[in-house]
Amino acid sequence: MSPIPPRQRSFQLRIQLQDIRPIIWRRLLVPGSAHLPKFANMLCAAMGWQNYHLHQFRVGKTLYGMHLDEYPDEEIDEKGVSVLQAFGDERRFFFDYDFGDGWEHEVVIESVSTNPLGLKFAVCVDGQNACPPEDVGGIPGYEEFLAVLADPAHEEHDHYVGWSGGSFDPAAFDLAAVNARLQKVR
Repeated sequence: MSPIPPRQRSFQLRIQLQDIRPIIWRRLLVPGSAHLPKFANMLCAAMGWQNYHLHQFRVGKTLYGMHLDEYPDEEIDEKGVSVLQAFGDERRFFFDYDFGDGWEHEVVIESVSTNPLGLKFAVCVDGQNACPPEDVGGIPGYEEFLAVLADPAHEEHDHYVGWSGGSFDPAAFDLAAVNARLQKVR
């Protein structure tokens, strides 16, 4: 008789970029065993960020981060902490990305499941709207970016179109592309 594998916890999360319209959100299934650096990669991949900026997690009164540059004294190094350990009894927390642009993501734990196989990768099951481009300048920069793209007569229109890679549709959401990015997170 073969041994029964330990049961693994998985979380269903709803991630929403704060203070921005239209609402930009994703629903993910994530393995509870993932450590926070990998989880940050999962969140960035799901949202569309490239993950080359600093980040931190605010879970209740606890701050988890990368321990780079001039990190706060109360920050716990995220490297040795799993998703399951970090969440504890919390049902909601925040993921801050790119301190210069100041992107705040509210993450709500919608459900927790346990099964013998668990998840190896995160899976996106739903979402809405495109994530702002990296380094757009936070919410004010994104609003300006959208206004300029909507006005072909604007003097910066061609520059912004080129900078964004030729086209940008704020209403775009491609579930297959999000899951392809998530499969690359190691």
